[in-house]
Amino acid sequence: MTWSSKQYSQFERERTRPVRDLLSAVPTTEATFVVDLGCGPGNSTEVLIERFPTADVLGLDNSPDMVEAARKRLPTIRFELADIDTWQAAAPCDVILANAVFQWVPDHAHILPKIASMLAPGGSFALQMPGNLDEPAHRLMREVAAASAWADKLQRAAATRAPLPDAIWYYTRLRTVASQVDIWRTTYHHILTGGSSAVVEWFKGSGLRPYLDALTETERIDFLGQYEARIAEAYPALPDGTVVLPFPRLFIVATR
Repeated sequence: MTWSSKQYSQFERERTRPVRDLLSAVPTTEATFVVDLGCGPGNSTEVLIERFPTADVLGLDNSPDMVEAARKRLPTIRFELADIDTWQAAAPCDVILANAVFQWVPDHAHILPKIASMLAPGGSFALQMPGNLDEPAHRLMREVAAASAWADKLQRAAATRAPLPDAIWYYTRLRTVASQVDIWRTTYHHILTGGSSAVVEWFKGSGLRPYLDALTETERIDFLGQYEARIAEAYPALPDGTVVLPFPRLFIVATR
C-alpha cells in the first residue's frame, strides 16, 4: 500500500490532537530512548520530542515518502525504514509511541505483547488506533466497492483492516507483560471545511488508500465520484459549509 505524506498532512492539526492526548496519559517521566513506530511525516515525532526533549529519538515507518517527509521536517532526528511486524529494538525503550498504525498490522495477540516486551522497566507503550470501521465513511467504501464493476479487484482492499477487539481483549493480552494497562475510547468530532469533498480528502490519506491503489486512474475517478455522492448524504454540510466528522479512536498505554 502506498502512502502520500502530502495527502495525509492536509489535516495535520486534527490527526495530531490524538497524539497529544495519548502522550499526556503516559506515566513515564524520564526517558533516554524513545521510538515513534509508524512515524508518518513526523508530526507525531514532534510531539514525542516535546514531551521528552533530552531523549534519543528514533522514528520508523515502512513508507519511503513518509520517512523522506519526516527527515525534511526534523533533520536532526534519526528516521529509518522498517516494518513493524519484524522490527526489534536494539536497546530497551523508555517509550514506544504508535499513533494510528496498528489498525493496519495483523495478529495483535502476538505483536503487541512483543512490542511491549521491548520496554525498559517503568517504560510505556502508547498506542492509538481508529475504531471507525462501522462509521458511514468506511461502510460506504465497502458498499461502493462491492457494487462496482471492480468488485473482484477490491475484495482484498475491503479486507485490509479487521475490526478491533474490545478493551478487555487488549487488557488481558498486554497485562501479561505490563504492570499497568490504561485503556479508553474517545470519539472526536472533527469540523472540516469543504463539505463532502473534505471528508473524501481526509480518507484519501488513510482508509481509501487500499481501494485507490487497486484501481487505474480512470477507475479511481469513477470510484471517488460514487463514494462522494454517498458521503454527501451521510455527512450533510451545515449552512456555513462545514461538515462534522465523528471519529472514534481506541487508546492504550501499557507500562512495565
